[in-house]
Amino acid sequence: MESTGMNTAPASSGATPVPAAPAEAPDLVTVPARQGLEAVDIIRRAAGLPGGVGPVLHDGSGDTLGFLVPPGTADAWDMPGSACTQTNGRGMRFGDVSPTAGDTGWLLPPEAVGPVTDPEVLRAALGEAARLIEAADNCR
Repeated sequence: MESTGMNTAPASSGATPVPAAPAEAPDLVTVPARQGLEAVDIIRRAAGLPGGVGPVLHDGSGDTLGFLVPPGTADAWDMPGSACTQTNGRGMRFGDVSPTAGDTGWLLPPEAVGPVTDPEVLRAALGEAARLIEAADNCR
């Protein structure tokens, strides 16, 4: 089947066809919200780290955060307590103020930060965040 770069499914309700996902859509690293928020703070405070934090999504229930990372990251992601999936552009509409899927929204919108988070910077920040959370929980 030959691809034309357009979704050619019949349009309903007068909708126009949606362009296909870009060839280099970012991957998404999903983590528990507490660890993700700590990681955002760690990356933002680390002046010496190359490439700051990129766009970050949150789910409506407040359970998880999702970091946009370069395409291909999912192929080698192995960080315990997190998941990395290929988005293939699904749901990515960077011109929107907020994504339209459920109650998901931007914690850090694309227009306010860099294009994606460097996976190695994210991996280090998530590791440090996990250690900080464990230390805080053990002090109780």
